[in-house]
This record gives sequence, C-alpha cells and structure tokens, in this order.
Amino acid sequence: MTSPEPVLARLERLHPRLIDLSLGRLERLLSRLGHPERRLPPVIHVAGTNGKGSTCAFLRAAAEAAGLAVHVYTSPHLVSFNERIRLAGRLVEDEPLVAALERCEEANAGEPITIFEITTAAALLLFAEAPADLLVLEVGLGGRLDATNVVPAPRVCAITSISFDHMDFLGDTLSSIAFEKAGIFKPGAIAVTGAQAPEAFAVIAARAREVGIPLRARGRDWTITPLAGGGLRFEDEAGVLELPPPALPGLHQVDNAGIAVAALRAFADPRLDRAAIARGVARAEWPARLQRLARGPLLDLLPAGWQLWLDGGHNEGAGRALAAHLAANPDPAWHVLVGMKTGKHAEAFLDALAPHAASLWAVAEPGQHAAQSPEAIVAASHGRARPGPRVADAIRAIVREADRPARILICGSLYLAGRVLAEHG
Repeated sequence: MTSPEPVLARLERLHPRLIDLSLGRLERLLSRLGHPERRLPPVIHVAGTNGKGSTCAFLRAAAEAAGLAVHVYTSPHLVSFNERIRLAGRLVEDEPLVAALERCEEANAGEPITIFEITTAAALLLFAEAPADLLVLEVGLGGRLDATNVVPAPRVCAITSISFDHMDFLGDTLSSIAFEKAGIFKPGAIAVTGAQAPEAFAVIAARAREVGIPLRARGRDWTITPLAGGGLRFEDEAGVLELPPPALPGLHQVDNAGIAVAALRAFADPRLDRAAIARGVARAEWPARLQRLARGPLLDLLPAGWQLWLDGGHNEGAGRALAAHLAANPDPAWHVLVGMKTGKHAEAFLDALAPHAASLWAVAEPGQHAAQSPEAIVAASHGRARPGPRVADAIRAIVREADRPARILICGSLYLAGRVLAEHG
C-alpha cells in the first residue's frame, strides 16, 4: 500500500530548519511546476493566532451545505498528514498525495526548501488539478512570509483573533504580529476580521487602507450576539441572520462563527443563502477544539458520570478562551491536564487556566512531538501543577482522589491532542 511517510521523511531532510519564513524557495518551485497557484478556485485565505481552524471548519460546513465543492488546506494534522488536504469534500487519498509529493520532489531537484513549503506546493498542485468552487486556505504561521501567501488573488482574506505566539518569528508585540498576519491582504480582495485588541486592529485597518481593499470588522461593519436560547444573531449591511447554536463549543467560537459568516457574505456566491449558512454553523466539525471524547481506553478509567474533553489550544489567547469556558461552566468541576510543546510560553497559558481548575496536572505522552517535560510545566505553573507524568497516570490519580463526578480537560498542544486521538481515541 502506498504511504506518504517515506517521501515526507525525505522531504524533511531538504532544509536544516523546520521553519524558515520566506517565499523565494517556494516561488522557484512553483515556477518549475507551471504555477499551480495561478489556477486555483476562488480562495478564502484565513490568518490569525487562534481560531483559524475553527473558522475554516465553519466556512467549509456552510459552503458544503450550499452544495459547493470545497478544497481545504489546514495545518498541523493530528493523526494523519492527509488531514491537511481536503479535495472537493474528501480527504486526499494516499496515492494522489504521494504522486503530488514526488512531482514536487523531482521538480525541486534537491535544493533547500522547508517541509511546509514543499508540501504546500503539493497541495496547490492537487487543488489546481481538481475542480472545486472554493478553496479555504489556512495560513501555517504568520501570513506575510507564510508559504500559503503565494496565492496571487484571494477573493476574501480573514483574520481571526490575534494573540502572542511564535514571537521568535513574528515579533513580541501585538502590533508586529498583526502586521505579519495582515500581510495576506492583496488588491482586489475583501478583508474580514473579528474582535481584536485596539493595537492589533489599528495595524489591520492600516494595512487594508494601504492595499486599497475594504475591511469588514466586527463591531463596526458586522455584529454577532449570543441569544438567550443558545442561538446567534448576526447582522451586517445585508441584513440580519438568526443562527442556531454553533456546533463547536466555547464562547470564543461565537467570534469564529461570525468571521466565517462575514467572509461567506463577502464571498458572495448566490448559493450561500441563509439556510446554508445556518446549517454550516450548526454542523461544523473540528477535532480537538473542546471536543468531548466518546470512546477509547482513557474513558475506561472514568467512573459513570465523568466526562473527558480535549483541546489543542496552546498559547495565551487560547488559555484565556478556555478559562472563559471553564468559568462559564463551573459545575461539575474541571481537572486540567496540560502538555505543551518546547518553546511555547507555558506560564501565560497556565496562569489563565489555574484559577478555574479543581486540579492542574503536567503531562507528556510518548511520541509527543518536541514535548516539554512535566517538570518544566510544573515550574512554569509556579508549583500549582502536579506531574502526571502521563495522561493515564493523571486521570487515575484524579479519580482516586475525587469524591464526586467531574470533567477532565486535556489541553496545551495539538501534538498532545494528536497522540491522545491516535492512542486513545
């Protein structure tokens, strides 16, 4: 059976660094491939720190509910690399994926290129050669110098919540991070953004003016409001949409759903009517975003009445979003297990969550990519966390010490989430 793993392993060795933000290497390769980036379906390009994947999920669900054929590019994957590429509604199969990767490998001829750049080239090849009505394209890191920014003429550029993450590459202020994210704006597009800190919004608005494109911003050009019955009310210059509760839980998903709706209205396909948008909001699926696990060995460790939840959030903004959800849903109690990638700023993430956790645990799973040690996470928590050291160990200890049913949240890393889903899902 054909597997992409051998060719992916070869491609990883083409550049000494995992991340080296630049467009030149990819532009060279795309030229050799006949410029597939110029032969794409209409594009909605999505950047931001938190909420990109969820926004893409809402976009895809609504567009597919309207009958559109939708390509999707997201990263990282949780279990299988194929999750990153969806062709007209279906995850790419191994055989065409390997063929595209090998075409890129041959055209690249051994020259230095990062794994994300060359796999993005393969995705663009696949997207250019399969008919579709829409390509939902998620930025990998930043925006201005991200590999996805080779697309020449997106129809809509959306920016989700901006927070502190990847500061080594994007700068250590919200303004500098926003500048990188807004680098996806291009002439002819319509820009959309959700709730932003004032310093981030100022940069986004200035970039839109500089490029000469309209900006549709939450609170100024559109609003989205939770309703008492659990639904949402979206309003812009085109009118009011009464929407069902978002399929993805968490107060932060209100903003992500609103960005998706505003982007779809800007996309302006007549098939994207009110009914399709409502179905999309109600049906969106996105693993490891406040996902309640329904099966697997970890659930066998829990007595009746307990719940197990999984979230890949891993930065300060994600910590605040999770903290808001825990604060709004305090009963039964939450026990929080945190595993984080090396280089992530664990302290701010933990500071947000700790006040809302009945107990806080530091964990790392075997095979978890570049995981911080439980001891490092304990130190970042200022001693508030206890070492698991593994997820199952922490769950057993929580159950042993508890006197009533509760909820357990595993969070802090998409790589940890992937290990949990692969081994225990």
